[in-house]
Amino acid sequence: MASSARTVEEIFKDYTARRTAILRALTLDVDHFYGLCGPDRENLCLYGHPNESWEVSLPAEEVPAELPEPALGINFARDGMNRKDWLSLVAVHSDSWLISLAFYLAARLNRNERKRLFSMMNDLPTVFEVVTERKPVKDKPSIESGSKSQGSTKRSSDGQVKSNPKIADADYKDNEDEHGETLCGSCGGNYNADEFWIGCDVCERWFHGKCVKITPAKAESIKQYKCPSCSMRSGRH
Repeated sequence: MASSARTVEEIFKDYTARRTAILRALTLDVDHFYGLCGPDRENLCLYGHPNESWEVSLPAEEVPAELPEPALGINFARDGMNRKDWLSLVAVHSDSWLISLAFYLAARLNRNERKRLFSMMNDLPTVFEVVTERKPVKDKPSIESGSKSQGSTKRSSDGQVKSNPKIADADYKDNEDEHGETLCGSCGGNYNADEFWIGCDVCERWFHGKCVKITPAKAESIKQYKCPSCSMRSGRH
């Protein structure tokens, strides 16, 4: 079970191999997997290995274990649930295990590397989504979710802060065409993913950071951003 993965690429390779193994157990090999999980047996776990093989086995005897362990006792609920519901439950726990294992191996990575790793993992549908045949849902920005200046701010792998208006996920791929019609409320310029943008929490218009004299560092400390026009209107009341 030990793994020497340490770089982002190595950890992601380990994650995808184990994920492939889990998916095979819960889809192509599901009848065999189901048969191995009799409730009369001891506490069983579903393991996915780096060589893309899967195994139903007892948990590791070491305490604490060398690596994070999968959900324990998946077999006990098998006969008390609908088959599809039970497989969905195992899928959810498998997703949690895969992520926890990946970030255990990522303990020595820096914040940008961890963020890149999660982004690579998040580009793939979860085990639960595959098993239940659920389609990806587009993420929509929400006013209630908090300040746009914070909610839409993201850092690239080199640490540069930039903001993307109307961030959406379509089939796990970024679609910048959806941003193309966004215009700066100050200069009227088109959206450019390479530039820092900030959204007004009052009028919901977007602005180049340079047009409203807001830097990425300054945006991090703003809880609620008001553009110059909205600030002037507020001052008149």
